[in-house]
Amino acid sequence: MGWSSHHPSGLIHYSPSRAFRGYTIICTGGGKNAYLLDMEGRVCHTWRSEAGIDYGYLLPNGNLLLRSNPPTTVDVGNIGGSSSKLEELDWDSNLVWELDDPMVHHDFERLPNGNTLALLFERMPEDLSAKVQGGYTSDNDPREMVSDVVQEVTPGGQVVWEWHAWQHLDVDEDLICPLEGRREWTHQNTLNVMPNGDLLVSFRQTSVIAIVDKATGNFRWKWGPGQISHQHHPTHLDSGRILLFDNGAHRRGVNFSRILEVDPNTNETGWEYRGDPPISFYSYNISSSERLPNGNTLICEGAPGRVFEVTPARQVVWEYINPFGVQRPSRLAVQTEAGTQPSASVMAGATEWANAVFRAHRYAPDHPALQGRDLNPAKHANLNRLYAGQ
Repeated sequence: MGWSSHHPSGLIHYSPSRAFRGYTIICTGGGKNAYLLDMEGRVCHTWRSEAGIDYGYLLPNGNLLLRSNPPTTVDVGNIGGSSSKLEELDWDSNLVWELDDPMVHHDFERLPNGNTLALLFERMPEDLSAKVQGGYTSDNDPREMVSDVVQEVTPGGQVVWEWHAWQHLDVDEDLICPLEGRREWTHQNTLNVMPNGDLLVSFRQTSVIAIVDKATGNFRWKWGPGQISHQHHPTHLDSGRILLFDNGAHRRGVNFSRILEVDPNTNETGWEYRGDPPISFYSYNISSSERLPNGNTLICEGAPGRVFEVTPARQVVWEYINPFGVQRPSRLAVQTEAGTQPSASVMAGATEWANAVFRAHRYAPDHPALQGRDLNPAKHANLNRLYAGQ
């Protein structure tokens, strides 16, 4: 969804009687802050990391577990979702834990035993890379493509379990979209733990979501090609269905995004949300959807920084446009460095204003992380006054 610089930002709409009351956390990609918002769109708390906060969420103890801005020291640094480290900050932004690894990307989950599941890039064997099918070729294609590994890491940094995606994929079945490059095979963008401990994953390059048997590493279910396109953030619902953000990039015909439920037992799709007209709701990349306790769905239309809540009847009852934009390297400039755009000299040093939000989460007032916390927006009066009504 696009708009001019005159489009309002901050809180756009709020229907108190129909929305799920709580606090919403957002982070601007490429920025250094995380913001906790009340239902009126006012900032009630902030966290800051000098490493940057591309994405973060609250732990039950009130700490923020986050993924930093991209690294500058490794050659996967301009692949979307790259980060230099994971950090855990306390309520006052003090560092209490970190996983310093420039291969981490996209997603992570703190486990009940205190360990952390982390998603990282890794280079595949050259002979396997040559067998991967699909994608378009360029002069900069590496001999060793990048794939994904999931690691369980103790608080002390010891790896106690890992799963290599490429060891369980099929070169004849897991085909890269013809409009995507061949630097990486899968581009896993989601790592969620199912109620039984299995993993729920999403591969953007191949338009696949899947359930991984954690005990064996094998896929229990794979679905998506021809049904969804470059999706993000599948989550498990109490009904047994999977909720996901179907971005719709490279969809045949008109590109549009939608929120979709699918039953992994039958592959049947159920409830979905689209914009009206469909093109009015679209994010080429990133984005998320989250089912709220009252049955509504919180949607993050990531690229334009729009977060909104819809009822089961698809009515928008809360809508917010992220006003906390940052100046970051232009995506066209980044693509030039990756060899997918011409005229590097033209784009060198180019920047763009961006308010993209990777994901958004909402927490009820009685969430353990918020108990005993000062959430008075008056503490951030200057910040709220600055962005009010823009």
